[in-house]
Amino acid sequence: MGSLLNVPNAKIMTQTVEFNPVPFISKELQLPGSSVEAVVKLLRDGNTVPFIARYRKEATGSLDEIQIRAVEERAVYMEELEKRRQTILSSIEEQGKLTDELKAKILQCRVKSALEDLYLPYKKKRRTRATVAKEKGLEPLALRIAAQPKDGDPVAEAAQFIDDEKGVDDAEAALAGARDIVADIAASIADVRAVVREAFAHDGILVSKVVKDRREEGKKFKDYFDYREPVASIPSHRFLAVRRGEREGVLKTGVSVNGERLIENILDLMGFNENSPFCGQMRNAIEDGYKRLISTSVESDIRIDLKLLADRDAVDVFARNLRALLLAAPLGGKPVIGVDPGLRTGCKCAAVDATGTFCGNMTFNIVQGDRAAKTGREELLGFVKKNAPVAIAVGNGTGGRETEKFVKESLKSVGDTKTMVVQVSEAGASVYSASELAGKEFPQLDLTVRGAISIARRLQDPLAELVKIEPRAIGVGQYQHDVHQPLLGKKLEEVVESCVNGVGVDLNTTSAPLLARVAGIGPKIAQNIIEFRKDNGEFKSRRQLLKVKKLGRKAFEQAAGFLRIRFGENPLDASAVHPERYELVEKIAVDMGVELSALVGDEELPDRIDINRYVGGTAGEPTLRDIVDELKKPGRDPRDEFEPPAFRDDINALEDLQQGMELEGVVTNVTNFGAFVDVGVHRDGLVHISQLADRFVKDPNDIVKVGDKIKVRVMEMDLERGRISFTAKTDAASKRQGGRPPEKKDKAQFSHNPFANLLKK
Repeated sequence: MGSLLNVPNAKIMTQTVEFNPVPFISKELQLPGSSVEAVVKLLRDGNTVPFIARYRKEATGSLDEIQIRAVEERAVYMEELEKRRQTILSSIEEQGKLTDELKAKILQCRVKSALEDLYLPYKKKRRTRATVAKEKGLEPLALRIAAQPKDGDPVAEAAQFIDDEKGVDDAEAALAGARDIVADIAASIADVRAVVREAFAHDGILVSKVVKDRREEGKKFKDYFDYREPVASIPSHRFLAVRRGEREGVLKTGVSVNGERLIENILDLMGFNENSPFCGQMRNAIEDGYKRLISTSVESDIRIDLKLLADRDAVDVFARNLRALLLAAPLGGKPVIGVDPGLRTGCKCAAVDATGTFCGNMTFNIVQGDRAAKTGREELLGFVKKNAPVAIAVGNGTGGRETEKFVKESLKSVGDTKTMVVQVSEAGASVYSASELAGKEFPQLDLTVRGAISIARRLQDPLAELVKIEPRAIGVGQYQHDVHQPLLGKKLEEVVESCVNGVGVDLNTTSAPLLARVAGIGPKIAQNIIEFRKDNGEFKSRRQLLKVKKLGRKAFEQAAGFLRIRFGENPLDASAVHPERYELVEKIAVDMGVELSALVGDEELPDRIDINRYVGGTAGEPTLRDIVDELKKPGRDPRDEFEPPAFRDDINALEDLQQGMELEGVVTNVTNFGAFVDVGVHRDGLVHISQLADRFVKDPNDIVKVGDKIKVRVMEMDLERGRISFTAKTDAASKRQGGRPPEKKDKAQFSHNPFANLLKK
């Protein structure tokens, strides 16, 4: 976090006023002030978000992780704003230009852009046309133009400033320099910029045109060759697409507004008087200032703001998809064989036992002639017999469907109907295979064998395996390479942290990468825990963690509740009950006249606990209800039960599809414009947002998430571009709407865009 959380009482002492962000955050996020204050204090004291959300509900009013992170984000923003405010106040005061009115305006600012607009006239400027004109002594003439007097002769007055040594050759040169100064003054007035900024944000139209001679090579951007859409309503994915086209030199883009109307508005703000003999000079100066200084600067700011908001939207899409993928149903602790498909070099197999430990590997061929295929089948069956897997996980990359079919037929040939054959996403597997972590774990193994091990482990526990991979490499977002990478990285780290702590970690079987994501631990302490486990054997108690090097009481407090010890000395160590509540639970057991071991895991006894009897101190009703739920099912896994997808065996390639064909698929990606579905043909098809349900859908996430099984029907196929369009509507509903998604110019379904709220802040 930022240094705000290290300031006593979560307040920043300024030169002029004690700043407390809590009321502003409370109002903005519509959260109780006491809850916001508690979160800021807890964060300041070094507590993690998962710990606060789970174990400090009484203090925060049961705020969830999303709300707590929102408070954290706004607190950091407001601290940065306050620091900048104090810098600006000091700078203007040093210049001797800080009036009470200006100071009040600066203190009222809650948005960085508005604060910078107020500071603009007082910033040290680079050498411009206006500064050159001032050096020539033309500022008095500029002030006459700005004053719009009722009498006077502009040319005659300008003649008084002719100076060959200063480069003012004639009256027109003097007036031109004075106009430059007036244009600069107008561009520096906060109210002027606010009017222009509002017009660009509310009424601006993003326009894109294809660059001459780039039409053919930029076909993928053809939807934006002649494109217009309001800035206030453009969806993030379309803005990012336009921006990518611009970056690749295919598109020219800009924001179009009614410039003439804005010039008139600026003239009004500047006190324009059409009866003044200087009115023509004023109009020329403002027209030039608007076109050369104001519009370009504000448009740049608006595009930056729009990019930031589009980035946030895209990052949120990635985060939702990543969360769904990480929390996909695990097969669990069962032996598995992983297969990394290879049509040319053979399929690499790796067997792992119930704990994910590598047991052996082999390679078989499926397409190098009948004899090779027969030999491959025999070798595969021998490997299966030796390792007795519950399931065989086949990577879904190139050759995945052919390999899956080969494995199924091989098992069927010997009457094996029990061993499941499941396709598993390979996304990011190659990244893990080539990583330093994989190299340390399997230094003697080929990269493809490491990949097969990863595929097998993904089926056993997607979360435990995927945390080893850089989240961005998993590829379940939209335009993830176009967004601000620090923002993306921070958000994805938060998602991983949330998922790991939400599921919990078995202290005696976990890997260092998974352990490092537990609240309060991190990579170094995680490695120390692993080393302690190697040297001392399995943990018998959570309290043993305090013996681990560099794991102090604060880290223990943050982490303990998320770590599980099965069959340990204390039955509560296998649950999410925090050690700080052990004494309370033991008292409850005594009061009920039962052994603690009898209370933990009994689905009926906890319901008999009189919660109100134990409310007191820091243990309120929310904590006690959590304890009751945990006592019923200690250490329960919140993820769904595993159920393999059912792809059709006769559908293996795009050419096998036919219009109207009904299939079951798996959702692989959810975007703002729809969901991508894998039906086993090596190409994910799009279910457009308009085809996700029989009713109107505002947000695809309301209907599906990554990993969901969904029934779809083929609408259209583009074999040349490898594209498939699906519908998830019932047949009747699809026919009523003509069975086609609406054209992109239909904006009704894309009404959600956070940029529309920019000016509300």
